[in-house]
Amino acid sequence: GQKTPLVVQGTDCTQIKTLSPQATSGVYVIQPAGVTSPFKRRTGAEVLFNRKWAKYEQGFGNLQKDHWLGLSKVFALTKGGMGLRSTMRVDLWDFEGGTAFAEYSDFRLGTENEAYYLNVGAYRGNAGDAIRGNYTGIDQNGFGFSTTDKDNDGCSPCIFGDIAENTCSFSEGGGGWWYSRCGSASLNGDWHPAGEHNGWASGLHWETWKGPAPYSARASRMMIKSVWKKIITAN
Repeated sequence: GQKTPLVVQGTDCTQIKTLSPQATSGVYVIQPAGVTSPFKRRTGAEVLFNRKWAKYEQGFGNLQKDHWLGLSKVFALTKGGMGLRSTMRVDLWDFEGGTAFAEYSDFRLGTENEAYYLNVGAYRGNAGDAIRGNYTGIDQNGFGFSTTDKDNDGCSPCIFGDIAENTCSFSEGGGGWWYSRCGSASLNGDWHPAGEHNGWASGLHWETWKGPAPYSARASRMMIKSVWKKIITAN
């Protein structure tokens, strides 16, 4: 007969409790640190990403399909300690059959009181470093997360041609992100189907890969990989 596939529930018991505070004592399937796990997946319009702060903090969607894991959980998974360090990987797919990726070392988020600000280290990949941007003044590294009801971007306002933008999240269809002024990366805007994916201000944008004209990706995925940077010994 068919075997029921095992669903990995965390890297260890501490992480399982972080992701599911209501979890009780029992048997769980774990996957040790060093394995890459998604914290955001977007492949279509089934799950809406125009959400308020509370939803982005808590998470939404289906973990086996399109979802956003939640800022509070990503913070807990990347806060380090005991030599644990995290890498963020962004995978992108276009409508012409192409793919690209961007990977950042030393990935972590600030605390809730710090608006879960973004911290990334060195970049590598072939999608370009859209977090730091195409030109000076739009680096998103160090900025807090913004939603339509909690604005932490760098616009007061930002002037784009004859348009004055005060809240980047509004121009991105209500999608939350670590906006600066507003920046070259924004993967939580409106999803657009083939034939309608060019020219929209709101979309799944990674402008160092597809730009400067707005191009909305067919799919995107963001993942965490945690590794031990030093050996801990007990005497």
